[in-house]
Amino acid sequence: MIKLKEGEGIMILDDYQKRVDQLFEQIKTTQRENIITAGKMIAETIDAGGNIYLSGICHSIEMDLFNRGGGPAFYRTFHYKLDVQSDARERDRSDLDTDMEGLGAYILKASTIRPGDILFVGSVSGRTKGVVDLAWEAKKMGVKVIAMSSMSYAQTVDAVHSSGKKLYEFVDLTLDNCAPAAEAMLKVDGIEANFAAASGIASSYILWSVTAVVLEEMQKSGKTPLLLKSANFPGGTDYNNAEVYPHYKEFGW
Repeated sequence: MIKLKEGEGIMILDDYQKRVDQLFEQIKTTQRENIITAGKMIAETIDAGGNIYLSGICHSIEMDLFNRGGGPAFYRTFHYKLDVQSDARERDRSDLDTDMEGLGAYILKASTIRPGDILFVGSVSGRTKGVVDLAWEAKKMGVKVIAMSSMSYAQTVDAVHSSGKKLYEFVDLTLDNCAPAAEAMLKVDGIEANFAAASGIASSYILWSVTAVVLEEMQKSGKTPLLLKSANFPGGTDYNNAEVYPHYKEFGW
């Protein structure tokens, strides 16, 4: 526990950085096999002509890999929204449950995703109803689903989806981001709630690690993965427009 007492010489910063080091070490020692498996799954899917979709992963960490310098062309985001047109007067919507099931099947049918593709999904607790519903329906249509969750969190809570399942209980592969139950890593003396969410930084680390495996597997099969250059660095935009985007449009990677 961090003590907020003058002159102690123990800073929250130091404790946080130490905890992050421990988190990364835990991921390295417990998730290496799953990371390699995920990377090989992606490379095999690309070889077969499939697409790789990143849905909302732990507060949109998927955007850390998409359309940025150093990121591969083969990742595509999978986002959706419902646009309801209504010109009626405003009403209190505080009782509206936005974490619902029943939309997953329609969303998938309205998308470009097809059987054999890979869909990444994420729920730290493993039970978010809308995420579980999307993954459940994707599995039914033959899509390979990889989930990002905290196993210590998911095994602490009950399922809320009508299937009675949490993500890790039915997807093809679960990557454990090793976040603690209830997410936050540190207890600070004098503050009731814990500090510092673990899942974001952990999930980003895992996704880049998976991507490293994908690049190596693609090279083994004779493919040269195309990586984006930063648009703000001289020549970056021209390279991306001339080399990366046209190649992805034709080949999917």
